[in-house]
Amino acid sequence: MDKSLKIVVTGASGFIAKNLRQYLSEKDVELISISRNDFRIFTGEKKIISNNYEQKNILKIIKNADALIHLVGIGKQSVNVDYDTINTNLTKHIVNLSNISRIKKIVFLSGLGVSRKTSLGYFISKYNAEREIIHSGLNFTVFRPSYIVGKNDLFSRNLKNQIKCGEILIPGSGSYSIQPIHVSDVVKVIFESISQPKFDNKIIDLVGPDYVTYENYVKLFSKGTKTKISKINLENAYHDAIINSKSFFGVDDLNILIGDFKGNYERLSKISQIKFQSVLDMLQSGRLLQ
Repeated sequence: MDKSLKIVVTGASGFIAKNLRQYLSEKDVELISISRNDFRIFTGEKKIISNNYEQKNILKIIKNADALIHLVGIGKQSVNVDYDTINTNLTKHIVNLSNISRIKKIVFLSGLGVSRKTSLGYFISKYNAEREIIHSGLNFTVFRPSYIVGKNDLFSRNLKNQIKCGEILIPGSGSYSIQPIHVSDVVKVIFESISQPKFDNKIIDLVGPDYVTYENYVKLFSKGTKTKISKINLENAYHDAIINSKSFFGVDDLNILIGDFKGNYERLSKISQIKFQSVLDMLQSGRLLQ
């Protein structure tokens, strides 16, 4: 590239954002990272702490950026915060900021399984956020990711916590499948989506090459730990998710898990020309358990 890119990252303290920010820093990008929570900065990075992403504190700094990567989102509701407030309304606010700031492109992480036919509250909020972006007039790329795994990801942390308790619970049959992708591949694709026109104004599934049943995933993940693996009645799993805030699964976690959503890996691979890592190989080697 002839000039350094100026890139804004929202939700900077999150798992994906941390990996992305490190990758962008190593690419000598002019990086502006925004979060509600404090975070450690990388080389050449500018930090903004903002509770509500207020325009007066952000506008001048992010003006004329090449891209804004919007990574703010929640996967679990509470009485204090809901999907619409964060996933939809904050996205609308970020879109407005991007337009006022004359940002050239917005990249958004939605969710695998999001569609106009969904009845799931989490997916509805993500779908409405997608609409805000698509109708914004901005150049955009919307990614719909499956489970993104890597060091300290939420999915793996959940399994590790169950291993510490001596037992991993599989809701229902465990025959439903997931299509995980490693975070190192995710950050490469996101960076490409900024610099490559072939990603412009597209909605793309962000998935890995392996489609594996949850039961097999759990067995491979916990291999060598002597952890007990038990299947629990799906109705009981949902009941526990509803009444127990400390349950290993939330209601929407279960909805997404048993949804058996399959993404178009071939299209992602063709567009990106990236050789994606096999999460199955990582499971076999025990890398994800480290």
